[in-house]
Amino acid sequence: MNLNWFNIIFSLLFIQNLYSQDVDITGKVFEDTNHNNVQDIGEKGIPNVVISDQISTSMTDENGNYTFSASKTFPYIFISLPNGYSGKFFHPIASEVNFPLIQNQSQNQIKFIHASDTHMDSLNLPRMQRFREMADSLNVDFIIITGDLIRDALRVNEKTASEYFQMYVNEIEKFSIPVFSGVGNHELFGIERDKSLVSSKHELYGKKMYRKFIGPDYYSFNFGGIHFISIDGVDFQNLYYFGGVDSIQLDWLERDLAYVDQETPIVTFNHIPFVSPGFTFQNFENHIFYGPQLLLQNNVLEHRHIVYNFDEVKKRIDGRPYPLALSGHYHYAQEGIIIGNETKFAQTSAITRPDQYISNGFNVRSGFTLYEIKDGKILNSKFIPLNFPQN
Repeated sequence: MNLNWFNIIFSLLFIQNLYSQDVDITGKVFEDTNHNNVQDIGEKGIPNVVISDQISTSMTDENGNYTFSASKTFPYIFISLPNGYSGKFFHPIASEVNFPLIQNQSQNQIKFIHASDTHMDSLNLPRMQRFREMADSLNVDFIIITGDLIRDALRVNEKTASEYFQMYVNEIEKFSIPVFSGVGNHELFGIERDKSLVSSKHELYGKKMYRKFIGPDYYSFNFGGIHFISIDGVDFQNLYYFGGVDSIQLDWLERDLAYVDQETPIVTFNHIPFVSPGFTFQNFENHIFYGPQLLLQNNVLEHRHIVYNFDEVKKRIDGRPYPLALSGHYHYAQEGIIIGNETKFAQTSAITRPDQYISNGFNVRSGFTLYEIKDGKILNSKFIPLNFPQN
């Protein structure tokens, strides 16, 4: 073999091997009582906190210390926030990553907001400001936003999509209440390549732009004795997104739940719904701009606006208490209950414009849903219209 070719091949193999090597991470999870992000004398470590890189999982020891071998498949290491604590739950992978947390009062009765479809752009900035003011007045513990956070990354170039993402990040940082975001179809960068003109080899293609700006696209946290799971229920093939949960995430879900007591209630939240009464009003005709309504999955035609393999998610939850499954996508506030199944499948409306309109004979309002839960049971839920002032 020519020596130059040998050197090139050897270099490529070396780089590939270097890139594929795991990163050994050490760190600690601790109570940061003075909020200085350093574990000072008297600040105790937090034991039994679950650590993950979106593939593998581990747990802190009795002193809050951990060691972890991250695969570098995804860019972050994160924790499943334990009951009674708040703080930044994810950080970029590095040789040492610590998680300083603030202790809160542990509660068995909680209030939170479920919002969705903010579709952040300059025209929606005033709507987001109104939403933030309304949220602040409701004295809630946290906010969940189930995807379609930005106007669009599907069909635009990198500059436009990045500006939308940065706009969303800037607005979320203004909230005084913790906000947990999830990925929606509009966060998939460039996949409608016939419109975006973005190469599938672009370094931020697909979900990589979401991870760059927002964080992990699936994760979990604990609050008020409930295990909340952010599900990434959006996948894509060729030019089209569809509702689905991939095998890597399903394996992670099984590992995540292995650390959760069988009696702990589970609440999931994702963008494309598991169950949706509203889609009964839609036909299956192909759309010239948006594409087909049905796509083949495992040789079966499936509705692309429903998570086609929810049964696989349900298998992992495996008979645990599962009172609530939250989603967005449809822009209608709606609920579905299957008799004999305790789970309420609830989609909230959208924060985005317009404030109200008529669709399929229904008066649709922009807004969000307020939940109150005690001991894992839904005490009440209330849809709150945004009532954005009209000029």
